[in-house]
Amino acid sequence: MATFTYLDHTRSCPIELALALVGRRWKPRVLFELRGERVLRIGELGSALEGVSDKVLTTVLQELAADGLVTRTVTAEVPVRVDYRLTPRGAQVLAALEPLRQWGLAFKAG
Repeated sequence: MATFTYLDHTRSCPIELALALVGRRWKPRVLFELRGERVLRIGELGSALEGVSDKVLTTVLQELAADGLVTRTVTAEVPVRVDYRLTPRGAQVLAALEPLRQWGLAFKAG
C-alpha cells in the first residue's frame, strides 16, 4: 500500500493527506483571505473571519505556518508586528481548493 507524506503528515490516501493539511475549520478561509500577494496581521484576519476566536485563529495560523502554507514574519516594533502571507505551497493549495469553491457557489445557487 502506498503512503503519502508531507512533513509529519502521513496518510494512505492523497485526499486524506490534503484534508489533514487544510481540513480543519477556518484553514481554507485563512488561505483565501491571504490570496494573491496579501499580507495581513492577525487582527485583520480576525475581522475578515467573522466568528473565529483569537485562540482558534492563532492555532490555525501556527498550524498553517508549521506546514509551510503561510509565512509568519515578526517585525521588532512596539508593539511587535506579526504579518502573515501565503507561501508558494500555500498558493498551490489555494488553487487546488478553487474548484471546490466554485462548486460551493453553484451548489448555493441551486
